[in-house]
Amino acid sequence: MEEGEGEGEGLLLKEIRRVEWGVIGEELKRLGYLAGPMVAVTLSNYLLQIICLSMVGHLGELSLSSTAIALSLAGVTGFSLLMGMASALETLSGQAYGAQQYGKLGTQTYTAVLSLSIVCVPISIFWIYSGNLLLFLGQDPQISQEAGIFLMWLIPALFGFATLQPLIRYYQMQSLIFPMLVGSCITTCFHVPLCWVLVFKSGLHNLGAAVAIGLSMWLNVIILGLYMNYSPACDHTRARISIKLIFHGMKEFFQYAIPSAVMICLEWWSFEFLILLSGLLPNPRLETSVLSVCMNTISTLYAMPVGLAAAASTRISNELGAGKPQEARVAVIALMLAAASNAIVVSSSLFASRNVFGYIFSNEKKVVDSVKNMAPLVCLSVIIDSIQAGLSGVARGCGWQDIGAYVNLGAFYVFGIPVAATMCFWLNFRGEGLWIGILSGATLQMAMFATITCCTNWEKQAAKARNRLFEEKSDLLS
Repeated sequence: MEEGEGEGEGLLLKEIRRVEWGVIGEELKRLGYLAGPMVAVTLSNYLLQIICLSMVGHLGELSLSSTAIALSLAGVTGFSLLMGMASALETLSGQAYGAQQYGKLGTQTYTAVLSLSIVCVPISIFWIYSGNLLLFLGQDPQISQEAGIFLMWLIPALFGFATLQPLIRYYQMQSLIFPMLVGSCITTCFHVPLCWVLVFKSGLHNLGAAVAIGLSMWLNVIILGLYMNYSPACDHTRARISIKLIFHGMKEFFQYAIPSAVMICLEWWSFEFLILLSGLLPNPRLETSVLSVCMNTISTLYAMPVGLAAAASTRISNELGAGKPQEARVAVIALMLAAASNAIVVSSSLFASRNVFGYIFSNEKKVVDSVKNMAPLVCLSVIIDSIQAGLSGVARGCGWQDIGAYVNLGAFYVFGIPVAATMCFWLNFRGEGLWIGILSGATLQMAMFATITCCTNWEKQAAKARNRLFEEKSDLLS
């Protein structure tokens, strides 16, 4: 009798495990359905700069290094800040949609567009005088002058980016993938010939790349804006523009947007800081060019884990808003499985092509050879970044932006950057030392986020999300 009972219990455990894996498999399908288009959207945004940089790289070493410095500074002072602030919608709009408060999505999108456009004004003024800042930081005078001019021509793209990011979150939180996918594909196809004409045929040279980025960015905004305004799919979330509600929502938006921006910017800035430090090395044009090639390779490949993270933050915030903690936990497990698989495949492919991928950005043999030497470190970064990007998506879906800001501050600025500076300048590892240091910071960041996620009480997270949403609803009614 006892033996029969033992066999029955064993079969029951096997059935439970089978059901659990079945649930995770279904969640992987949902993540894949969202992640594929989000990868395309993220990759499209990265490709606007990558395509321009690859074309400008064939104009010569000065054009490549100055454009790389300009795009690095643009990312540090503008694009990272706007992207970080827009990520607040992954918490606010995602949880509102899960709680079936559909009207909030449109109002929150309008609020974010206005808020980010206001933020763009001081950034634009800063960009106008950026050439003098680069000189003050000790960069090469010729590179500084060219980079400053490039940034002034890039200002229209800044305002386009400020409008585009909230629109992307608007569709993402509803899992409306079709408009984002179509907009990204059209924009990328338009950008390639436009950039080629403006860089090589218009006489603008590298400045043509800045114009191309701006025009392509605004094309994507127009496509998404028209779909939002006219599509029946957006009827239940497309709110009427109300100045009162927009200004009322700005306080809530900035409450999440500021820590969200700090969280993302601290990470983004640490990597861009490598490019600026490379300008202080004995051969700044070569070192800057090599690190910019590696950074842009990483940025392009990073689109895949970022797409997965965006899909996961959507699923997690929707489920928490709907009061379903178990479903949110399953989404995290599925995300980690997908992120690990992506890391293995992409890093292996990159290492196999280490002898040739440098030619995408430059014809200079010394640049390509140096990139080849950096390939093992770049592959290791791909693995670490895949995991930590997914965990950052979990943090955004749960509304942990303030915790994420402290994690990134400690991982990169207390640990990673000091290690990078020591390896580069004191131990004389140069570019490799810079990369090893920042990779160390990313590894620590991943470990800290993993610890926080493993210790999470998902029931409390769901209750917290529901309480916040219905408290806000009561405030509006009163």
